Amino acid sequence: MTHLLAVSRLLDWPSRVIGRWLYWLVAAIVLLKFSTVAMRYLFSSTSIKLQDSVTYAHATLFMLMVGYAYLKNDHVRVDMIYGRLSRRGRALIDLGCIFLGILPLCALLLYFGWPYVAASWKIREGALFFGGLPGTYLLKTVVLGFVLLLFLQAMAITLRCIAVLAGEEVEVFGAPWEEPQ
Repeated sequence: MTHLLAVSRLLDWPSRVIGRWLYWLVAAIVLLKFSTVAMRYLFSSTSIKLQDSVTYAHATLFMLMVGYAYLKNDHVRVDMIYGRLSRRGRALIDLGCIFLGILPLCALLLYFGWPYVAASWKIREGALFFGGLPGTYLLKTVVLGFVLLLFLQAMAITLRCIAVLAGEEVEVFGAPWEEPQ
């Protein structure tokens, strides 16, 4: 079990690193959005690039924070039964959700997303709107980042669920080995 838990910590690493750094993107989004509103109402002007930068930052934030939200158990859960179950029962529910929900979702997104992103890279897809930010292919690549981060975090949680089912006293969500914040 020690090896499984060590592997789960290794799989958590991308989510922990990205989660710590992308929080700064929230402040950037607020400043960018404030700038677009200020330009519109104070100067009767607008900038397509500035508006695109809000969209790019917002999409990047939400798509790449998926692993961190899952790690911290901040994801959406319908908690009608889950909270009343034992640790083993919750681990079984989590495993069922991973194998019946998350992994099929990752497979579908990878299956349809890979050609979508590859085609965008092939033509180096430019701005979505005239005068907008170039590099739409980079934004579309975030879909594959979403898939990778969600898959890695699901595998880490799967290993901890297996440890719980084997009788280990392990936290499935959150990371007890992380330094306090």
